[in-house]
Amino acid sequence: MGEAYQIRDQEMPYFLTFQVVGWADVFTRKVYRDLILENFSYCRLEKGLYLYGYVIMSNHIHLVVQQKDGKLSDWVRDFKKFTSKKLLKMILENPQESRREWMKMIFEYHAEFNKRSGDLQFWTHDNHAIELYRPEMI
Repeated sequence: MGEAYQIRDQEMPYFLTFQVVGWADVFTRKVYRDLILENFSYCRLEKGLYLYGYVIMSNHIHLVVQQKDGKLSDWVRDFKKFTSKKLLKMILENPQESRREWMKMIFEYHAEFNKRSGDLQFWTHDNHAIELYRPEMI
């Protein structure tokens, strides 16, 4: 991970990108997008997340966020951990998911290169964090 794209000031707003490994186009399915939206709502209400804007693309998410308690890195870790577990379970247990085996192969392949991921990896570890330190940037 490059030095330039790390969360340094935990209290500042950031532009973040969460990317699915292998650029797998998971979010073309409404059910998987809905899980992300539900989690955003929960985090806003219960985890002190300020969500200024987001866009869910087919294989990644862009968002502008800030964490009320100044623990943005903790929120990112928890969000990615929770959503990856839920999404992997949904994908692998969905009998109507025609791409299940293909996606499982991608998630397994990427997990092989990361000791922390277990057998499957959903998100890449980079967040491409850009601190928004001037109002013009936002």
